[in-house]
Amino acid sequence: MKKILFVINTLGHAGAETALLELLRCMEPMEYEISLYVLMGQGEMVHELPQNVKLLNKRFDPVSVLSSEGKGGLRKNVLRALFSRGTVIRLFPYIIKNFFAMLKKKQVLLDKLLWRALSDGGERFDARFDLAVAYLEGGSAYYVADHVKADRKAAFIHVDYEKAGYTRELDRVCYLGFDKVFTVSDEVRSAFVNVYPECEDRTEVFHNIVNRERIRSKAQLPGGFRDGYAGVRILSVGRLTVQKAFEVSIDAMKLLKDKGERVRWYVLGDGDQRKSLEEKIKQLGLEEDFLMPGAVDNPYPYMAQADIYVHASRFEGKSIAIQEAQILGKPILVSDCSGNREQVVPEVDGLMCRLTPEGIYCGIMKLIHDEEMRIRLGTEAQKRNAEDEMQIEKLLSMI
Repeated sequence: MKKILFVINTLGHAGAETALLELLRCMEPMEYEISLYVLMGQGEMVHELPQNVKLLNKRFDPVSVLSSEGKGGLRKNVLRALFSRGTVIRLFPYIIKNFFAMLKKKQVLLDKLLWRALSDGGERFDARFDLAVAYLEGGSAYYVADHVKADRKAAFIHVDYEKAGYTRELDRVCYLGFDKVFTVSDEVRSAFVNVYPECEDRTEVFHNIVNRERIRSKAQLPGGFRDGYAGVRILSVGRLTVQKAFEVSIDAMKLLKDKGERVRWYVLGDGDQRKSLEEKIKQLGLEEDFLMPGAVDNPYPYMAQADIYVHASRFEGKSIAIQEAQILGKPILVSDCSGNREQVVPEVDGLMCRLTPEGIYCGIMKLIHDEEMRIRLGTEAQKRNAEDEMQIEKLLSMI
């Protein structure tokens, strides 16, 4: 039986984690011995792991890294990693060099600086695997490259590499040691190859596997909106991070309310931008109009009940949330950015807008006042994302 190891940074509610779980569900348990190592040892989605997947972490905390409890655990994990095996002393020149490189670009990303330390401070395993898969950028890629024994190694890229803040210096060009690199879209592939031209011949697109029937079935479960609102409901799903640009959506909502539109916007997700976004909502008097109830275990009833789905972000790889909204037949508005361009054909199965308050406002106004367009776009959106489990053969053919 072939032994496969997957490594991911956390196992919280996010797109890459959702995609990994779907991939694991598609793997035949009688043919492969599958193991998973979660670098940070945290994440609430651990309860959704298929029974045949062996979790290698000696200790695991099933809490969100975005919760106050999870953030406390995260800090402990960081400190433990920094001071184990002399990591902080050994990596000091690396951290200082890359810190000043980020400072020069006026973009200091502490999480990117710490991934190397977290990787080096991770657990070690004597076992040798037929295939080791780093399913996310940063820590998991560094860990598989440096600390896993395997006959073959593969890495997944889920974001526009440069825009997400990664560099060859941060990576220590670790991707040159992978036998295969899989990207979730063509644009993500182009961005990655721009940084690693040496990897062009071994970099291939691997589309996220989505289970249409499972999503539709979960959309029928109890849940969803409970506020009795009778106006137009807008929904967005995503972490409250700089990448998702929710502050721009809040400004767009202000324009909608100033025009007297009967509309309410909901955001399912959590993140480090919550406090600043809540302050902005309060300043603009939108406390009853732009709601952020947090992350939920099952977002699909909300998606099914929403009138419009909006995904206005600064950059993407390939958004699982967009795919899910399409499967549920929602009229979708996306921002014109990398990743999103591959998921929506403007005026055919969705609308595309500039990432400005005015751009988002105009797109939403079109959808609000044209019911026929909403129905047409939603119907066409459902035709996308036909499940393609053959994608998995790209990975398994490595062994």
